[in-house]
Amino acid sequence: MTTDTPRTKVAIIGSGNIGTDLMIKVLQQSQYLEMGAMVGIDPDSDGLARARAKGVPTTHEGVDGLTRMEGFDEIEIVFDATSAKAHVANDALLRPLGKRMIDLTPAAIGPFVVPAVNLADHIDAENVNMVTCGGQATIPIVAAVSRVAPVAYAEIVASISSRSAGPGTRANIDEFTETTSKAICSVGGAQRGKAVIILNPAEPPLIMRDTVFCLVDAPDEGTHEEIRSSIEKMIGDVAAYVPGYRLKQEIQIAAIPADQPVHTLLEDGTEITPTHQVSVFLEVEGAAHYLPAYAGNLDIMTSAGLQVAERIAQQKDNAR
Repeated sequence: MTTDTPRTKVAIIGSGNIGTDLMIKVLQQSQYLEMGAMVGIDPDSDGLARARAKGVPTTHEGVDGLTRMEGFDEIEIVFDATSAKAHVANDALLRPLGKRMIDLTPAAIGPFVVPAVNLADHIDAENVNMVTCGGQATIPIVAAVSRVAPVAYAEIVASISSRSAGPGTRANIDEFTETTSKAICSVGGAQRGKAVIILNPAEPPLIMRDTVFCLVDAPDEGTHEEIRSSIEKMIGDVAAYVPGYRLKQEIQIAAIPADQPVHTLLEDGTEITPTHQVSVFLEVEGAAHYLPAYAGNLDIMTSAGLQVAERIAQQKDNAR
């Protein structure tokens, strides 16, 4: 983008942990975006206070207040960092006004997007859903495995510090499991998916950890090496926009014992007979833009959302 090209203006709805961290990323890291507004409902929230201190236009009157703000017409992309229920109303109000929506809640109105896996497929969508923090961390791994061998079942366990789970995260726990499970299949390529989230109260707080288990049909060693290579490449692709994303230990591929009742985990009618279990253990360290580094769950969501908006704005700039 040339210095003469105007940046794409964005608004963020939600002045909590995710919204505030995202605002800081836009201000400090973005090549193509400019903050047009920070929106909240609590006039005393830390997010709105930080926005005002940085010269970002703010409103504490929610989405209605956003539509009345000077410069609203110039805003092209709106990030929603509220709740699944609130996003339904926000989308219904803003999309008819021509705003592109990037949904950081589990509402899943638009297609699921995990940047390293399928961003190009949905770059023109009016509303995209960023799944969940656990989904952003683990679905790339499921996709990497499924590109090599059929995945009959994939299970992910996301463990985050309870300190990094704000009111919005806690309000969306049920939606987290449902949305992530669906995206494990539709984006990751597994025939059946399951998601579990753990809010760990340990002190000192623990960095986000994610475990991915895949049951695959991969009987030969050559396929095992292809799976490892695919996973390692995918980890590099994600780390390009989430620098703290990494393997915690070596990838494990083990034969499934003949007497293990894996059929209880499989989709009815599946034609895949899994021969091996692939186990991948991840760690996601945050960039500490707003919350401390242990809040990798926050960082991976905001980094993924920023990546989507950057690509949208870049595409618009290239079209000029």
